[in-house]
Order: sequence, then C-alpha cells, then structure tokens
Amino acid sequence: MFIQTEATANPSTMKFLPGRTVLEQGTVEYGSAEEARRSPLASRLFGVENVTRVAFGPDYVSVSKAEPVDWQFLKPAILGVIMEHFVAGRPVVGDPDAPLEDALTQSVRDLIETRIRPAITQSGGTIALREVVDGIASVEMGGPPAANQTFRNGIENMIRHYVPEVAEVRFVAKVRDAADIAGKPGLATPEGIAIQTLLDEEINPSVAGHGGYVSLVDVKDARAYIRLEGGCQGCGMADVTLRQGIEVAILDRVPTIKEVVDVTAHAEGANPYYEARA
Repeated sequence: MFIQTEATANPSTMKFLPGRTVLEQGTVEYGSAEEARRSPLASRLFGVENVTRVAFGPDYVSVSKAEPVDWQFLKPAILGVIMEHFVAGRPVVGDPDAPLEDALTQSVRDLIETRIRPAITQSGGTIALREVVDGIASVEMGGPPAANQTFRNGIENMIRHYVPEVAEVRFVAKVRDAADIAGKPGLATPEGIAIQTLLDEEINPSVAGHGGYVSLVDVKDARAYIRLEGGCQGCGMADVTLRQGIEVAILDRVPTIKEVVDVTAHAEGANPYYEARA
C-alpha cells in the first residue's frame, strides 16, 4: 500500500492520500481525542504525539499538527497508523449508535494497537482487546506468541505500567471470525472450540519452551487435523509428541474425536488432509 502526501495552504495541516475510498460521502472532522472516540482511525491518530486535528474526506485523511513540530518527525508515525488501519480492514468511522468505550478500555486498546500489536504481528501472531471489567483486561491472542510466556509477561507488564488502573491481564483464546472458518465449519463446532481452547491454554504453553506451536487446521468426521509449527516441524520426536502427548490430551478432552491427524507438510491432492508417507 502506497500513501501519498499533499501539502495544504495551512503549513500545519497535511493531507494523506491512501489511494482508496476513505469516506463514502461527505467529510467529518475531529478536534480532539474525546470527539474522535467513535472513529477507530481518528482515535489512533490522536495517539500520535502533537496531532491536534483529524479530518476525513472521500479520498483523504487530513492531519493537523502542533507548532513548531516539524512534519519530518510526525509523518512516519502517521503513515504507519494509516497504513496499518487500512491493511487491517478496520472502519474509518464507527457505528454512531454503538455505545462509547469508557476511558480505561480505550487506553488499553490504544496501547495494544500502537505499541504491542506491531511486535506480535511481526512474530506471526494476532492480538486484540476483548474487554476491561473490574480492572481485569481480557486479551485475545493467536499464533505462536500466544503460547510464549515471555510474550505474555511482557504484554502484561507493559499494560499495567502504562495503565495502572489495570490490576490483571488475562489471556483468552482468539475468537475465530468468518474469515478463519471459511470453508472449515468444523472449527466452529463444539469439538473445534474445545480443541482450540485446549491448545491455547495447555498444549501450546507446554511446547513453547521448545520453540514449537500446534495449530488446529480443521475438525471433520470425528477427526482433528493439526499442524506442527516452529520447533515442532521436522523434529525427530514430533511423532512421539503427537501420539503420547497431543493426541492423548485431545481424545481425553473431546471424546467424540476418534483420531488426531498430523498434516504438517501434507501433500496437495483430492484429499486436502492427506499426508504423504515415504
């Protein structure tokens, strides 16, 4: 994604052109972070230090800065926020009828979006704030970082440092959305949900010490299809780990599953879950 910039008559305001539609019609302008609470993109832009005003038009994002800060110091951060927002497919302006988040929840969400998500994404993971209730922040994580206790400790320490009102951070399994389960309805079944929870809460934290990660690929015909990643992929002990550890745990937790199939490096063919054997 390439974002162009365009100077305006006001040297304190610059237009950013993402090369796609920003607003379907009209314009909208925000003069403070408080005003921008219904706009995910504007809220994040106000999180950039020295941003004083944000406006959206049909094909542009307009940002105003405080003086005498130079644009060369602000542009990289602003470009990064805009690019990440559009690549992630988030809305520019939220539902006007949706309830506003409280300040505490917004603070945690902004921290995750601006400081934590980039590192998690770079490591092949996903992260999102589910809710903040009674000082407890529930955070969804997926991918290899979800099983890494070092990542979890770092995230919790950062959130509690910058948002001291948060007393505890709880990590919960990532809720699969429509894109995750497209063509794989088994992932949304009670069996699929139970297996994913087992992987997130017990199995992956155990194999993370070896740099490994276990992904649930699908659930079909009383079979659970899994993939061994990271340090588990190609490991000489992978079959032992599967048969004596992972498979036993899954069959014990979900009795309706009769077989666990390892599809790591499986061959393509009529049966997408066939693994070629020598």
